[in-house]
Amino acid sequence: MRAGNARNRPAAARRQRGFTMAAVLAALLILALATQSVMTYVSQQDLREREADLLRIGQAYAQAIGAYYEASPGNLKRWPRTLDDLTEDKRFVGIRRHMREAYPDPMTRSANWGLVMSGDGGIAGVHSLSTAQPIRSAAMELDTLSLPAAGRYADWEFVYRPPLPQTAPTAPTAPRR
Repeated sequence: MRAGNARNRPAAARRQRGFTMAAVLAALLILALATQSVMTYVSQQDLREREADLLRIGQAYAQAIGAYYEASPGNLKRWPRTLDDLTEDKRFVGIRRHMREAYPDPMTRSANWGLVMSGDGGIAGVHSLSTAQPIRSAAMELDTLSLPAAGRYADWEFVYRPPLPQTAPTAPTAPRR
């Protein structure tokens, strides 16, 4: 007979069998619940940071497109044909950069952006390709842009709008007698 046989143990020792296993399972359950709540918080914080990056990078693209458009040589203003034109403007003798680098879309983590085309076929703005619902869905006023209320990130279009040409004010005419 073995010394570890259950029949040879006193009754009190047999009743405590499995208590350690139940305690370990309870501890694992508590640890799993705590980890889940922490991960939910971390995931939400990551989404907020990526949304803030999207707003910052989208504004940078709109400003770079505006700089490209306004720097057009001559009287005829041109829009960039590709996003690479913003990092290397070849219309001048030297290299001119309106943006340091092409930034990826923070929501999709991809280099591909949705393009907002201008009337002449150039690029007037960008938008995310993400169809996820934003945390901030109300209309927003940024430094140089205003974004409408959005149901998905793709609805936020970061577009450069050139200023309207100013016309010379006309002098009021005196009524004829």
